[in-house]
Amino acid sequence: MRDPIAALRDRTTPWTRHPGPRYLRHVLRGQAQVDFLPSAVTGAVFSVALFAAGWAYGLYGLLGTAVGTATAHLLGVDRERVTAGLEGFNACLVAVGSAVFLGADHLSTALLAVGGSVVVTVVTAATARVLNTWRLPTLTLPFCLVATALTTAAPGFARVWHQAVSPAALPRPVGPPTALTFTDLWHGLFADVAQIFFMPQWYVGALFLAGIFVANRTAGTMAVVGSVTGIATAWALGAPAARIASGAAGYNAVLVAMALCGVFLPSGRRTAAYAVAGAATATALTPALAALTAPSGGHTFTWPFVLTTLVFLAAAPAFPALRKAGEPAAAAGPEQEERPGGPALADGH
Repeated sequence: MRDPIAALRDRTTPWTRHPGPRYLRHVLRGQAQVDFLPSAVTGAVFSVALFAAGWAYGLYGLLGTAVGTATAHLLGVDRERVTAGLEGFNACLVAVGSAVFLGADHLSTALLAVGGSVVVTVVTAATARVLNTWRLPTLTLPFCLVATALTTAAPGFARVWHQAVSPAALPRPVGPPTALTFTDLWHGLFADVAQIFFMPQWYVGALFLAGIFVANRTAGTMAVVGSVTGIATAWALGAPAARIASGAAGYNAVLVAMALCGVFLPSGRRTAAYAVAGAATATALTPALAALTAPSGGHTFTWPFVLTTLVFLAAAPAFPALRKAGEPAAAAGPEQEERPGGPALADGH
């Protein structure tokens, strides 16, 4: 959601005036843009949540977002994109993902996080040019591409891989479904939000969710709806209770629900139902992508969210009932190419 006053200030204040605080705002907005919210306050809450999970994760999140934002600025990316945080969120995820999957306490991981944050800026520009042909946003596709390449290649380099064995494994069917306890349910509700940043702790998810509500109630409500949908779908399909409680089964549903109701499509009853359908689809798709990536040692990351959302957004212009009267479909205009936000989130994503 773009704050009109802040946007006006960004356009009228010289870039060189008070560069430190301005740059920090851009970095914090980049962190918040992981959940479609260009709010520096929300970004600060997100940073606190990452530090609550572990000081290293908080540092990696800030490092990646700062490097991605600086790289975009140095390469001359459109200033409004940089100030809105649109060049920082993929870099944030690359850096935090590197810390989680490669080990945060290694110099090689820090160097890869920095390098990946630079490269993902280039990948963002490339994917935006391709997807703009169909008027579709890049979402976290640049992150998925870079993170998949990093984590899949890492076991092949002794100075990068610091674990005893490769994570590659053949997919196996799960056992019979286990009963969900009330604790599993409420842990999963918050952990679904935390797992967007690869964190399984419910209290970290509670902080993230609070940050979302601070920025926009519609976004917070849809995050909750997406989490509930993910839990219900995973339970109905017989997912292990441990995966539901840790958020691993439902985090993609949170992002899909937010994207399809209030960000790229206007909020309303029909788009809410459309978002719920998308969230359930992403939840069902998650094990499929996990099985596809397992033999190479890869991870699902946010691939289910990206693929599901792109399909549902590509289909949306064919459904006139999904847009407000007299308003074009949200995915149909060039201004929607990235994440500045759908019309329903107060001009922000």
